[in-house]
Amino acid sequence: MRTLGLDYGTKTIGVAASDALGLTAQTVTTIRRTSLKADLAALKELVQEYEVERFVVGLPLNMDGTEGPRAEATHKFVDALTQAIGLPVELWDERLSTVAAQRTLLEADLSRAKRREVIDQMAAQFILQGWLDARRPPSTGDAYDDGDYEPEP
Repeated sequence: MRTLGLDYGTKTIGVAASDALGLTAQTVTTIRRTSLKADLAALKELVQEYEVERFVVGLPLNMDGTEGPRAEATHKFVDALTQAIGLPVELWDERLSTVAAQRTLLEADLSRAKRREVIDQMAAQFILQGWLDARRPPSTGDAYDDGDYEPEP
């Protein structure tokens, strides 16, 4: 089962999906917002297509960690999403996700029009990948190395 990452904005919703193992996030699409009903219907279709079990929605916090008007709008959207689709939703601090996405796209030397087309998807990917990485247990090193191995001379 997969997780969908969402970058909820005033005009668009960037969407990313995890792989089946929950290791990596890939961009999926950008939903052009028209109405809450249409937004939720589009997300419901993606839930079925990707066999989604939960959402991770970016929470736009101020740089000092406080919540402003955009965070309040996101909470309202999450409430509507939960009621309409019935899957668990987790919020994830999205500070600087769009900045990181912009930097990545600039380094890829994409045109301004292409960057505008995919920036929300990339931000959703950064949000979801951060959440996936935080859930992954810490690495214990090489599976074959129990600390007692000494190579032969």
